[in-house]
This record gives sequence, C-alpha cells and structure tokens, in this order.
Amino acid sequence: MRNKRFDRIVLAYSGGLDTSVILKWLLEEFDCPVVAFAADLGQGEELEPLHEKARITGAESLRIVDLREEFVRDYVFPMLRANAVYEGTYLLGTSIARPCIAKAQMEIAADVHADAVSHGATGKGNDQVRFELTYLAMDPTIAVIAPWREWNMRSRSDLIAYAKSKGIPVTSTAEKPYSMDRNLLHLSFEGGILEDPWMAPPEDMYILTTNPVHAPDVPEEVVLGFEKGNPVAVNGKRMSPAILLEHLNVIAGRHGVGRVDMVENRYVGMKSRGVYETPGGTVIHRARRALESITLDREVMRLKDEWIPRYASLVYNGYWFSPERKMLQVAIDEASEVVSGDVRLRLYKGGLMVTGRRSDNSLYDCRFATFEEDEVYSQADAEGFIRLNALRLKIRAMMQKGIC
Repeated sequence: MRNKRFDRIVLAYSGGLDTSVILKWLLEEFDCPVVAFAADLGQGEELEPLHEKARITGAESLRIVDLREEFVRDYVFPMLRANAVYEGTYLLGTSIARPCIAKAQMEIAADVHADAVSHGATGKGNDQVRFELTYLAMDPTIAVIAPWREWNMRSRSDLIAYAKSKGIPVTSTAEKPYSMDRNLLHLSFEGGILEDPWMAPPEDMYILTTNPVHAPDVPEEVVLGFEKGNPVAVNGKRMSPAILLEHLNVIAGRHGVGRVDMVENRYVGMKSRGVYETPGGTVIHRARRALESITLDREVMRLKDEWIPRYASLVYNGYWFSPERKMLQVAIDEASEVVSGDVRLRLYKGGLMVTGRRSDNSLYDCRFATFEEDEVYSQADAEGFIRLNALRLKIRAMMQKGIC
C-alpha cells in the first residue's frame, strides 16, 4: 500500500491519540490531501476541539456529520428489536456504531472524490473488520489504508512518543492509557490498566453511571411506551429516537444502571476485556422483553430467542450490511408489529425491575391463567395432552424394562 499514490484520503477521525497520529502519518506517507471525517453519535463536547486539532495536524478539511437520529433510528433500534446481546452480556454499543460511521465515511469519500479511506482500528481488534466490511459492501473498488497493519509502531507508548515528536496535541498518557469510545448507546473502556481481568475498574473511570452505592436511596419508576417494537415515549412524553435514548441515559445513569465488566471473544480469535456503560439501552432492552412476554406468540418468541446469538454475532463481527442480517431483520420486524404498549420499570441502586406491562395486543388472558374457578378451560383436557406428550417416553421405558 505504501507504494501507491492517491488523489485524496478520507480518514475516520476522532481527534484521539490514534487517529491524530494516523492523520500526520498519512500526510507524510502518501503526500496527498487527507479529509478528516468525524461522526457525531452523541459524544457531546468531545467534538468541539476537533476543528483546531485537525487543522494543526494538517487535514485538508474536517467534516463533522450529525448522525445521532440516524444512528439510533436505523441501527440501534433495529438491533434492539432483535434483542441482540453478545455472549449474554454485551449490548453491542461499539459494534453497532461502526457500520453507521463507515457508511457515512464512504458517502464523504464519494462527495470529495477520494479514492482511499483509512481508519484507526488495530490489527488485533474487531473494528478493522467492521469498518472494512462496510467499505467494501458499499464500494468494492475503494482502497483501504489500515496504518496499524503497516507502520512500525507497536504500542500506544510509541504513538505518544511520535505525537510529541511531531507536535501533535493529545490527551492520552502512558500512565493512563485505557481507551474510551462514546456514543448515545454506550461508553466503552478497554486496554491499559483494564488488561488485567482481576483488577477492578477504577471508580473515577465511569462517566455515564453513578456508583450504585451512592445512587439515590429512593427508587424511581419509569413508564416506557412502545409502538411496533420501538420505544416512542417516556412517562407519556413522546420523543425522537435520539432524544429518548439520551433522556433514558440520564435517568438510568443516576441510578447506576447499565454497567458491564466482561471478558469477550473477539472475532479475530483472542479474548479481551471490555467495561461498558449502557444505561438507556439496558432499560429499553429489559422493557422490550417484558412487553414481548405478553404480545408475542410462544413459538415466535422461541424462534427469536434462537436467533439472538446468531444476530448478535453478525453485528459484533461486522456483518450489518450482509444479506443474512437483512433477512433476519425482515422476520424480526414482522414479529415486532404487535409489540406495542407500556412497560413500567423501577430503578434502584444499579438494579432494574419490571413492575408492570400492558398492551392492546396482549395475549395474556387472566380468564385462562387464573388459579380461581373459571369457565373457559377444562382442566380434564390436560390428561390427554400429557398422555400424548409422554407417549415416546413411555415406549422408551417399556423397551428398557422389556415390557414390549
């Protein structure tokens, strides 16, 4: 790749250590204009200094695109409709952001007539796969530059030294080198002091969630309203997707809800430790499952549950734009047509409990479920049901005992 020449490169740029160094390296290595692209997924104040940082480092221009509503509406909500959880714990906050960012980056590349794109993902991680699968799904002719797979630097300490030698302003230090990634769905931490899976995360690391020990002593109840599988209102107030998720982040965050500390299996084959804060997403996920319990047919629920590991792996591994993910999404969205109603949840000291659910589409009928006297269900019918379902077990037992 180093011997190639390009007209223009678009870099997925965050202004952090890695992409700041990459921006300078691309300019020196390929001697062509580099457009820095930053996706606004809800990082807030993190985006404010990027214009000056990109200018100082040598970018031809900086493009910041507000993707907040698109991100939540077209990526987060479809994923939550699938109840996707990776390895039973991770709500995929970083994973689902990458195809959204990469798609917008490719649109910028087309707009500025760039013939190459670049990213800051390392050769050990999942993000390189997520970015590049999206790039190639959109334009198979685009050139992809992955500096971590090409240059001689091998650690963030090397990057810090490089940045200092080039006068690049960075905030990372060798003493506190863990990396952070933030969007409206979550905030993730990895690397550095977190690489020891026995070491507890430092409490001052958390940003979105209050320490449950110091959370309010009084529980708070929230009613989440859904339409066709998507949350649309909090306590009766309708909100756009991004505003709703941001609002839930504040509510759940002050009660310490949504912290996860896990060791996960990366797609490239190694294990890694990630610490995540996903307050609002945790509330939506739990509420949606509760609403499905009264609105979905039993066999539809079971089929969806069988798909969860597969769907979650597709998102985690970068296959958002794959035909198989799209195929699953069609069936999932069909099932979601009836998932409308309200769910009441109680938040307290890091805990989250569903305390009520209701829907005009509810399949729950107290006339059938009651333990009191009823006129709609004959308990005697259960005898034949049990005998038919026990038939294969009965025959097997007879064979074993030599009765047949």
